[in-house]
Amino acid sequence: MILRDVTLRDGLQLTGKVLPTERKVQIVRALLAAGVPELEIGSLARPDLVPPMANTLELVDALTEEELDRCWVWVATPRHVERAVAAGARRFQYCFSVSDAHNRANIGRDTDDSLAAMPRAVENAHAAGGSIQLCLATAFTCPFDGPVDPDRVLEIACDPRADGASDIVLADTLGQAVPGQVSALVSRVRAESPDRRIVYHGHDTWGLGVANSLAAVTAGATVVDGALGGLGGCPFAPGASGNTASEDLLFATRPPWLTPAAFGALVRLGEDIVTELGEPNRSRARQGARSEAEA
Repeated sequence: MILRDVTLRDGLQLTGKVLPTERKVQIVRALLAAGVPELEIGSLARPDLVPPMANTLELVDALTEEELDRCWVWVATPRHVERAVAAGARRFQYCFSVSDAHNRANIGRDTDDSLAAMPRAVENAHAAGGSIQLCLATAFTCPFDGPVDPDRVLEIACDPRADGASDIVLADTLGQAVPGQVSALVSRVRAESPDRRIVYHGHDTWGLGVANSLAAVTAGATVVDGALGGLGGCPFAPGASGNTASEDLLFATRPPWLTPAAFGALVRLGEDIVTELGEPNRSRARQGARSEAEA
């Protein structure tokens, strides 16, 4: 399993606070130094709607090419890719929702309009020597329309207009999925698209974030998303809770690169960030680490 830490994108979206670019650079470098394989560091969402993302391009510009090779940027249009390329980004997560209602709330257009624009976004990414993911938000549940038909997810994942995407991200935007659902959908997508990495993006609304992530990995996902301290949520998805905590995912999966020192550094980094933001720390692993230290 590969952990992709999304603290600086999905983790910050609901906080309403803009971390200075210099602080974001520090967080990127601390995460990479600890051994986290991949990061999602920001988005090109409109800054008037998602203020914490306002300095994403400044962050991209401040990082080295080697650092950016491990960093993804959220995009929703071909123009977003162009702007991010100009700043130096080379990895892009092209995101839209399976449900039209959420896509209109989040991106301002129907799902098929976003899908129709994807070939141009792929072209822009590849022309820059980069890679692009197909990210399907509300792959399980829509906050407006309710349960999402898995057949619709498969239809979009296998649509020729999504050809060229290196990965498929399945996002449980509301955190309402259960392990059986996650396993079933990941298995179907993997069977229909065996040459792509499957990424699972979960939230911990009902306390099943780690269980769902483990179900995804067992079913064939090779990347899971998490955010330090369980920060995060979609500002356009009523009822969404924080991401699955990166600390909890690491404690559960124990990847080979995770040393006690690295784990301790990540727990402390998560505590520092949530304290800066005035947010609660939802990580169970952090609670366990504190209890052990105090014993």
